[in-house]
Amino acid sequence: MSAAAIAIFGGTFNPVHCGHLRSALELRDRLALAEVRLVPAAVPPLREEPDCPAALRAELVELAIAGEPGLVCDRRELEREGPSYTVDTLVELRQEVGAEQSLCLIVGTDAVAALDRWHRWQELLELAHIVVVTRPGWQWPDTGVVAQWLAQHLTADVAQLQATPQGRVLSLELRQLPISATEIRELIAAGRSPRYLLPDAVWEKICETGAFGVTGQRQEQHGIG
Repeated sequence: MSAAAIAIFGGTFNPVHCGHLRSALELRDRLALAEVRLVPAAVPPLREEPDCPAALRAELVELAIAGEPGLVCDRRELEREGPSYTVDTLVELRQEVGAEQSLCLIVGTDAVAALDRWHRWQELLELAHIVVVTRPGWQWPDTGVVAQWLAQHLTADVAQLQATPQGRVLSLELRQLPISATEIRELIAAGRSPRYLLPDAVWEKICETGAFGVTGQRQEQHGIG
């Protein structure tokens, strides 16, 4: 992949944690990306909107990646009204970078299974490659409309992503830390510390703002301040 290649790594980041960050770093290095753009969704179309405001979730991402080369927080979905459709983000980026730029959309295996629920999902490969982050033992779906669509575009060769701006689907097995944002929110709700599951700067901002139900009285208990 060319040095100018860009990956789009979207999510609610509710909150961003070390699992997200480790995946972003490995993607940057394994695919020789110039940028991995972490794109917080303002209004996720297929899940309940987070209680934590989108602007704060984006700020937490910025704190988490501060000083790390090649990791960028892209706030464009916060600036659009309505649902945060990935296809709209890709259309905007394609217009910005031109027709020859290699773009990669990063998705997880759960997203692949539900891809036909995405808005204008069959347009995704007209705009970018799709890189599926997998776990050991995972297999591509072999029946249904998504399976047929994927089979037409699958590649095991990263060089094919390097040679073309869009249109291929690649699986990439990464080290995935067993951390979830749901677990972090549950720990906070139970009055327990999620420290070391997310960067200290992120935890400090959560405590400072009272996000996810943290109160000022609990900061010392949680190891901050």
